[in-house]
Amino acid sequence: MTTIENTRTVTIAPVAGHIGAEVTGLDLREELTETQVGELTEALHRHKVLFFRDQQIGHAEQIAFSRRFGAVTPSHPYDDDAPTEHPEILAVDSRLYEKKFGRKKFSYTNKWHTDVSPLINPPAASILRAEIAPEIGGDTQWTNLAAVYAALPESLRTFLDGLRAEHRFGGRIPQWEADSEYARKIAAAPLVTEHPVVRVHPVTGERALFVNPGFTTRILGLTPPQSDALLQLLFDEISHPAYTVRFRWEKGSIAFWDNRATAHLAPSDLDHLDVTRVLYRTTLEGDIPVGVDGQPSRPIAGDKFTGA
Repeated sequence: MTTIENTRTVTIAPVAGHIGAEVTGLDLREELTETQVGELTEALHRHKVLFFRDQQIGHAEQIAFSRRFGAVTPSHPYDDDAPTEHPEILAVDSRLYEKKFGRKKFSYTNKWHTDVSPLINPPAASILRAEIAPEIGGDTQWTNLAAVYAALPESLRTFLDGLRAEHRFGGRIPQWEADSEYARKIAAAPLVTEHPVVRVHPVTGERALFVNPGFTTRILGLTPPQSDALLQLLFDEISHPAYTVRFRWEKGSIAFWDNRATAHLAPSDLDHLDVTRVLYRTTLEGDIPVGVDGQPSRPIAGDKFTGA
């Protein structure tokens, strides 16, 4: 457990064996000190995802908090439903998703994923705030991709270090109806990048597995059956409960995660319930991933996604 001394005591307490810590003693309506920013940044890199409770903030305060840790990007490469006064805010709103995708959904993908990994520079971090949380269900899970990689056999790590994979928005099986407006929007401006299967974290130097079921479509240089088999093995490792943490949302809850070393899973236990779930996300501009060999990712379709 870590404490930050300022006008009040801020505590950072781990909540699971490999990932996650809860932050208490901070009111995010107040401006953070430089010491607090530094301590939270270090905690984010160590624990991968930080959780805050009972934060009475709105869009403007969420954006201001996010900007203390990096450049905030527009809401999403394909989002045109952001609140007009706050284009940095992505509405993770079950009501909007049903209209957008043509069927009831509570996220744009219910598979494990790293946010917008098909970008040449996927977000460095994401901040998600709950506005309307169902009384039951709707939890989000995160997994520590550095811990997953470190636990693999050395021979497998060595093999993976030299591989590249294609990430495509929509993945192998898109989560939206083929004739929906959203599908047409993706087809008109696809996002595709070839990333290293193992990326080196630009701050900590950790090696992290960098594939995910939501967006990774194939391993380059392997036959389709070989690629599918290897990806399934890695996806099984990513989802192993030992590396994960689960978070129950309440109004005012916030999760802040390192998108360069994690994947997360949206809920799939709400489709049969008559509930509404509304969260708001901001994202921080990311760097171009670099592999163990020092080579950066290669763009196939789509430009860098930048903030201000």
